[in-house]
Amino acid sequence: MDATIRPLRIPPEMAIYAEKHDIFHLVQTLVRNLMVDKPEDPIQHLINFLKRDSVVPRIILLGPPASGKRTIAKKLCEHTQAIHVTLSDILNDDSDLSRAAQQDRDKKQKIPKDHWRQLIQQRLSKLDCVRRVRTCFLFYFFLLNYVCTPRQSASPFTPRILLFGPPGSGKSLQAKLIAQKYGIVNICCGELLKAVSADESHMGELIKPYLESEQQVPSSIVLRILTERLSRMDCTTRGWVLHGFPQDVEQAEELQESNFIPNRVFFLEMTDDIAIERVTLRGLDPVTGEWYHSIYKPAPGPEVQSRLRFNPRHSEAQLQKRLKEYWNHAADLQAIYPQAVYINADQDPHTVFESLESRLVGRLPKVQTY
Repeated sequence: MDATIRPLRIPPEMAIYAEKHDIFHLVQTLVRNLMVDKPEDPIQHLINFLKRDSVVPRIILLGPPASGKRTIAKKLCEHTQAIHVTLSDILNDDSDLSRAAQQDRDKKQKIPKDHWRQLIQQRLSKLDCVRRVRTCFLFYFFLLNYVCTPRQSASPFTPRILLFGPPGSGKSLQAKLIAQKYGIVNICCGELLKAVSADESHMGELIKPYLESEQQVPSSIVLRILTERLSRMDCTTRGWVLHGFPQDVEQAEELQESNFIPNRVFFLEMTDDIAIERVTLRGLDPVTGEWYHSIYKPAPGPEVQSRLRFNPRHSEAQLQKRLKEYWNHAADLQAIYPQAVYINADQDPHTVFESLESRLVGRLPKVQTY
C-alpha cells in the first residue's frame, strides 16, 4: 500500500491472500470463541485454540437395515482416514457405562436415552475422534463432497471468475447473466482488445495491425491490457468474470504470476457436434441486428431469411480449427485448476446459469490429499 496516494487503496493481493488462507473466517472464529468462552487469559486461550484442529465435521447417517451403511462408511474411512464409530464399538468399550448397557441388552431391556447419550459422548470424546473426522454412518459419495465442503461463512467474498468452454458453449451469455444479476464486471478478452484498438492510445495502435490482419495478439501484450483492466477499482471492489483468456497453460501461468487468481473456474462442456450445430446455423439480420438460428430460432419469413448474413468465422471449416485448438489445451488448463467446476452446457441457457450460480454462491470443496 502506497501511503502517499490518496485516497488510500487496499491492494487486491491482500484480499487474495486473506481468502486463500481463510483469514476472515479465522478471525471470526477466534472472536466468537472469546465471546462465548470468556476466558480469564484471552491470549493463552487463543494460542491453545490455534494449536488444536477446530474444524471437525460431525456426521450421522441413518438408514434402514441392509441399506449399505457399514460398507459405505468403511469405504469413506479408507479415503479420509476417519474413525468409523459403530454400535458395537460403543457397547464393547471397556467402561462401566458400556458394561451396564450391554447387561440391559442381554436382558432384552431397552437402554435409556440418557444412557445412550452418555455412551456416545464418551466414545466421541476419545482422542482418535477428536483429532480426526467423527463419522458414525456415512453415505460415501454424497458425504465425501459434503465433508470436504467448508460451511457457509460471513467472510467478504469478491468473485473472480474464469469461464472456459469450446466455441458455442455459451460463455458470453453466461458471463452476461452473471454480471447482470450480481453486478460483476463482465470482461470478454476479444471485446476488450477491440475497445483498446479503437481508443487511439499507444497500446491501441500497437495491437491494431494484429486485429486488422486477424492475427493473434502476442500474449505479453494481451496480458498487459488485461492486468490494467483487472486492476481498476470496479473489478477490485465488485469482482469480475473473464472469458476468452487464458487460452493455454502459458497464459494461465502468466495470469497467476500477475496475482490475478480466480476463486471460481467453470468449464462449460459440450460435444463438437452440438457446437457445430449451434454456431454454423446462426445468421444476423443487418436491418434489425437480430440473430436467428435455422433450428432454434428460425427467421420469421422468407424476406428476413434472404438478407441474413453469416460470419465467415462461423463456417464449419473455421469452427473445426477453433475446436481443435481448444481441445489441444483443455486438459492442461483443467490440470492447472483442480477445483474447477464442470457444467453440462448442452442444456437450456437458464438451466446452465442455475448450475453456475449454485457453485458461485456456495463455498467449494477443498482439494484433499491423503
